[in-house]
Amino acid sequence: MNINSMIVRARPERLPELRAAFAAIPGVEIHAASDDGRVIVTVEDGPEHTVEDSMLAVHTAPGVLSATLVYQYAGSDADDTDMTAAGGNNLEAQA
Repeated sequence: MNINSMIVRARPERLPELRAAFAAIPGVEIHAASDDGRVIVTVEDGPEHTVEDSMLAVHTAPGVLSATLVYQYAGSDADDTDMTAAGGNNLEAQA
């Protein structure tokens, strides 16, 4: 699983067009948008697309002035377990 969050700065008059463009990009979801052109999106990878390709599409969408990565998570979905819950290396348990 790979999830990224981006803050996009866009031309305010192009927001309707930008929303449509983002809706067509695999793995992209708009979470907030302001009238002055600021947009918060997440980009998630999928079986038929990479997060890198989707992020590039966000950067090059019509009306985008800038796009900044603010959060990135990469890990295996259900395989990630807390080491203490799995009986792994826990310093408190070893003390």
